Formats: sequence, C-alpha cells, structure tokens
Amino acid sequence: MSQLRLDPLTGRWVVITPARSERPQAFARRLLPVQADTSSPCPFCPGNEEETPPALETFGPQGNWLVRVVPNRYPAFEGSAPMVVQHVGPVFTETPASGTHEVLVFSPLHNLSWAELDDESVGLTMLAIKSRVVQHSETAGLRYSQVIVNSGREAGASIEHPHAQLLGMPFVPRELIEEQAGFSRFAGNCLLCASAEAEVDAGYRLVKATDSVVVTCPYWSGMPYEILVTPTSHTSHLHCSQDSDLIEVGIGIRDAIKLLNAKLGDIAYNIVFHSAPFRTTGAFHWHCHIWPKVTTQAGFELGTGVMINIVPPELAAEELRSVLSTASNG
Repeated sequence: MSQLRLDPLTGRWVVITPARSERPQAFARRLLPVQADTSSPCPFCPGNEEETPPALETFGPQGNWLVRVVPNRYPAFEGSAPMVVQHVGPVFTETPASGTHEVLVFSPLHNLSWAELDDESVGLTMLAIKSRVVQHSETAGLRYSQVIVNSGREAGASIEHPHAQLLGMPFVPRELIEEQAGFSRFAGNCLLCASAEAEVDAGYRLVKATDSVVVTCPYWSGMPYEILVTPTSHTSHLHCSQDSDLIEVGIGIRDAIKLLNAKLGDIAYNIVFHSAPFRTTGAFHWHCHIWPKVTTQAGFELGTGVMINIVPPELAAEELRSVLSTASNG
C-alpha cells in the first residue's frame, strides 16, 4: 500500500509506493558514455595540466599532486559584479551571475571514482573542499557554496575523469532556503541530530554508524536507495567542522557508494553537500545527500514537485546492510 511521507527538511511530500518496483526495467544502470569523444587528452590527468586554467590549489607532495583544484573552463558563475537586480519587463528580472565555479580533481588516476579512494585520498579531498569553501566564505559578494559530484552521464558528468565541482554564488538557492525553514520549524533541538539519533535507535533505515557519522536511507527518501550522510557533531557550516569529522564523512560517502555499486551495479549518482549559507547563524546541520540515478523523473514529478519512490527506505537499508554483512563474512 502506498504512503505519503513528509520530508521535514524541505516541507515537501514524497510518495512511497513499492508496488511500482515490479514494473519491467524499474532500475537503470549507466547506459551512456560520459564523453562522446575520448580522442583528446584528458584535461585532468597528470601531464595535461596545460589543458586547464592554472591551478587554484594543489594537495600532495610537491610536483606530484594528488588533489588539484582549477577554475572551470565553462563557468556557470564568474566575475565580481555586485548582485544588482534589474527589471527588464513586467515580470522579467535579471542580475549578473557573479561568483566562482571550480573543479576539484580528487585523484590523478583517470578511472578512480570516490568509491575507490583510500582513506588518505578521501581525507585530502575533504580537506581540499574545506579549503576552497573557506576561501569562498571570505570572498565579498558570495553567500553560498554548492559542492557536488556528478558521476555518470545520466547524473550530469561531461568528463570521464572523476571530479567534484564547487560553485560559489551571490544568492542562497531555494533548496537551502527550504531546508533552513525545515530546521526552524522543528520544535526540538536540531532536526538532523534528532533524526540521526532516532535512526540509530530504530535501526530500520540505518546503513552505517560510527562515533562521527550516521549513514541512513532517510525515512522521507524521494528516490530508491537515496542516502543521507550526517556528521554526529552538530556544526552548521561544513568549513567550520573539525578535520577529523570531515574525513569521517568522506569515508562514509565512499562506503555508501561501494554498497550501492555492489547492490545495483555500475549506476550513475549525484553527491550533494548542503551547508549553511555564509554569515548566517540560524539553525542548521551540514550534511550530504547521495542520489542514485536508477529511475527517471516523469511528468508527475516534474509537474508537482512530488517524488515517487518505488523502494521503501527500510527495504533499501536492509538490502545495503545485507551487502555489507555478506562482504564482511566473505
């Protein structure tokens, strides 16, 4: 029987309807190549550094980078023009898309995804993210930084070499405004602290838990095998977290993607970090979403904004724990 569940972070309803998972070809693996043309040198591989703009930062032994951050050659946000709104018609409003758009290459190895990073590489990647977000937070005019990883063409990747993107922008996007409102509506101490504690106690939707991080298939999952990674230390801003907590979150992400790949095969996915906007003091708890691209949003989802999830998160977490148990016993 279908259920409606409320996502307390955004205030939106999701539909949990397991019967629809019985449809033929309910889940999709990667079908499209990331790059149509692979004959050109990879701009993110060592030795091809001249194919990108000069690095903003590198991490690793001198002359032998392990993590590299460069400006995006095709930025969505660039420049430092102030965000001055212009009305150019009765309902038309515009302003310069100022800001910054960066690429973080988290391994010199061409085919090494986040799921295959060792602990040291995960740590360097997370510390590089922190360093860049600190830089953004100190830049006049920037109000928020969005960190994302698109893995697979279906998830939006256009270059095979695994990488993250960091977009510093002069406004706070709607999704963050809705999450901020969710924290404000919660009558307890902290929405995600309470959620993580309840999930650990119940165990139904728990994938992994350590002293530093809780990994769950959240109660309000809007898509199959959606994963929420929550640091146990209550911090609003990612860039204000302790390095050790950041690294544990990165390891939690890696281990979750490993389980998804073991269960579902080679799937596309998005990793999205949500942190409080800069210079805000309201209630928030930074966290990370992992959204596997195993189903397609159709007219209902696009027309209503209501997600339909054909795999209850309780079942998804049970299946992922089963993969973990099998691997441990093997």
